[in-house]
Amino acid sequence: MTPSKDPRETIDNSPMSRAQIAVVGIMVMLCALDGFDMLSISFAAPGIAEEWGVNRAALGLVLSMELLGMAIGSIAVGNMADRCGRRTAILVCLAGMAIGMSMVATAGGLVSLSVWRIVTGIGIGGILASGKPGAAGLWPARKARPDSELYF
Repeated sequence: MTPSKDPRETIDNSPMSRAQIAVVGIMVMLCALDGFDMLSISFAAPGIAEEWGVNRAALGLVLSMELLGMAIGSIAVGNMADRCGRRTAILVCLAGMAIGMSMVATAGGLVSLSVWRIVTGIGIGGILASGKPGAAGLWPARKARPDSELYF
């Protein structure tokens, strides 16, 4: 009976498969949702401020709540991913991010908008913290440095 190979060794000694490339591409697209979210809320902010009758400074503070959520998510979910697995953590964060992004549309005031921006940020922060290590684990070691740095 031959000893089983270490999965890392198998990845290191094989060319990247289509499945590996697809997973890395999906991770890149998930991380790009962060940019989409920031861009879309930036375009919506003037209309929100006008409709709700709040000044832009107050709205800017509320919109920055996503950054607080991202900090919380990257710390909390990064630790969770180490214990529960990256795939589980990424899927939970994707669900949270989708819920947060969807519920922002139902916000009727600054408090509810702040809450949903934090929820969205937690999901995004968790994906950013779990996505790169998850994708980097699929790269062969000989290509890891130059290729994985293109990821972010």
